[in-house]
Amino acid sequence: MSNNTPVASYDALIIGAGFSGMYQLHSLRDRLGLKALVLEAGSGVGGTWYWNRYPGARCDSESHSYNYTFSKELLAEWRWSERYPEQPEILRYLNHVADRFDLKRDIRFDTRVTGARYDEAANLWHVTTETGERYAAQYLITAVGCLSTANVPKIPGLEEFAGDWYHTGQWPHGGVDFTGKRVGQIGTGSTGIQAVPVIAAQAGHLTVFQRTANYSVPAHNAPLTPEFQAWLDSNREEVVQTMRSTPNGHPFTISERKVFDVDAEERERIYEAAWAKGGLQFRASFQDLLVDKTANDTAADFIKRKIRSIVKDPRKAAILSDIDHPYAAKRPPIDTHYFEAYNRDNVDIVNLRAEPIERITPNGIRTSARDYPLDIIVFATGFDAMTGPLLRLNIQGAGGRKLAEAWEAGPRNYLGLQVAGFPNLFTITGPGSPSVLCNMPIAIEQHVEWITDCIDAMRKRGLRRIETTEAAMDGWVAEVNRAADATLLPQAKHSWYLGANVPGKPRVFMPYAGGMAHYRRICDQVAAKGYEGFVLSD
Repeated sequence: MSNNTPVASYDALIIGAGFSGMYQLHSLRDRLGLKALVLEAGSGVGGTWYWNRYPGARCDSESHSYNYTFSKELLAEWRWSERYPEQPEILRYLNHVADRFDLKRDIRFDTRVTGARYDEAANLWHVTTETGERYAAQYLITAVGCLSTANVPKIPGLEEFAGDWYHTGQWPHGGVDFTGKRVGQIGTGSTGIQAVPVIAAQAGHLTVFQRTANYSVPAHNAPLTPEFQAWLDSNREEVVQTMRSTPNGHPFTISERKVFDVDAEERERIYEAAWAKGGLQFRASFQDLLVDKTANDTAADFIKRKIRSIVKDPRKAAILSDIDHPYAAKRPPIDTHYFEAYNRDNVDIVNLRAEPIERITPNGIRTSARDYPLDIIVFATGFDAMTGPLLRLNIQGAGGRKLAEAWEAGPRNYLGLQVAGFPNLFTITGPGSPSVLCNMPIAIEQHVEWITDCIDAMRKRGLRRIETTEAAMDGWVAEVNRAADATLLPQAKHSWYLGANVPGKPRVFMPYAGGMAHYRRICDQVAAKGYEGFVLSD
């Protein structure tokens, strides 16, 4: 890249054109009248839903809650077709929003950011791209998503594999033909659980390689009825209010009752009803499921019994129900006939705890026990979550300090919004915010609106620079740890919430587990106190 490349100047640069980046552009450009630009690596809008096109890719928030709420007109005019929308439908929705608010004219597609450097003297962020373009802006806002950096495990021999391999987060847009193929899938988290039944229906044979067995509750997905749509039209404001006032941003409340407020027979009936209804609402059956291990054991035992009753082969059932963590301590998947898929003759499962993968050979996967011949390998191994997408941007703050250095021991920050030493840099749904523990659009809207209000307040006061302090970060990291330790969440030792799926990554509980509604109140109080914990200057 030549330093003679002209610099395009803006008030704000936004990285990423998913739910976050699109709403941030709309808020800064159309509400505040700023000159803002979005830089997007993909060829279209959508973020997570642009890249994740793997078989069975579907949202686990109910469709009527998985949308923007800032515009009543937008809410009224869009109609979802299913209880849980599939990737193509979510992408259509996001394109509809982009077109409705004329966002694409201020989005540069096929533009991957490779560096961002803060110039203290000029109080500007200088951003460079893969193709050598240069941009400058007073504010830099990352909207890169929490689950957008694919984690391909470093298994010896992958480069020698004679077949094809894919990561679910970087799926070919034309799809993959599994017809008659011997397929190996590594990973049984939320993505893997969605993919297995779809691949199984196409493949000649599917072998699933599982390290960590997982709970899953049926989604019971179905088309939305006209009756439900009519109810939604009449109760839209109440639904939105519920989402904004509940800990996880979903359109349902958590029961007030505790597990041992009822006898065993009544508890079983409650779990059966929740299983029959399906979805994430299962974990809302009792108030204390995520804070009391003995209470959680009752839900865990119920789901394990369900797995063993569904899976007919006792060997497969034992492997799938040998779960080592409390229910919902990791992201709680929901599924469409996942466990039923193991009843197919062409599906088998390998317990990697009993026979670990030793290497990939030209012909397949070798474990400590045997060779598995394969034509295709699917990595459903998740993401370098929350910090990975940010560290990939090569951000350098004041004095040339790299974000990677600042986060060497884990992602220290304030409110999940800012890092000391990186003035005017905002991170939407970054580590330290509720983000992945929440219905994402609700978390995103709160962050975007807070950032927009902050920039607006600064401009009205003639201030041009905002930076959090080390002391504020220390206090917030302590609060993030306190909130996590008040739950069972840290007990899942292989959780990506802890960064445990990426070798060498610091083991730090990253999202804020204190609940979305509580977090919103904290952020509002910070703003009301003149942005307490931040230093504002001209």
